[in-house]
Amino acid sequence: MRRLIIEMGQGVDLHGQDYTKAAGRAIDDALRHSSLHVVKTLKLPPDDVQIRVTLGVQQPDAVETGALAGKFPVGRVTITVVAGGMDVTHPDGDTQVVASAAIEVFLPEQTGWRLRPAAE
Repeated sequence: MRRLIIEMGQGVDLHGQDYTKAAGRAIDDALRHSSLHVVKTLKLPPDDVQIRVTLGVQQPDAVETGALAGKFPVGRVTITVVAGGMDVTHPDGDTQVVASAAIEVFLPEQTGWRLRPAAE
């Protein structure tokens, strides 16, 4: 498998302290940065596309990963949650939850085409 892309995103839950919501918004942000027509062009079986998602939040155990895998239209999705992101607490007790996401897309080794000319 070769990594074709890596994209980053950030998401925030402003008032609910919902780590899953913030993580979902981080995924959405990263997905909006990319449109991979090459995946459709290659006509690969959906399971040949591997998607690895790494999410960073202050409370990794509070993220429901099963609720997030459906955000991807194709591929086998693996979600890992690690310590990261940020909690911003205000004097009134309200906390904003900030999540970060890294999405990597892997495809099987391809032959017969190139994204750029080979080095001479």
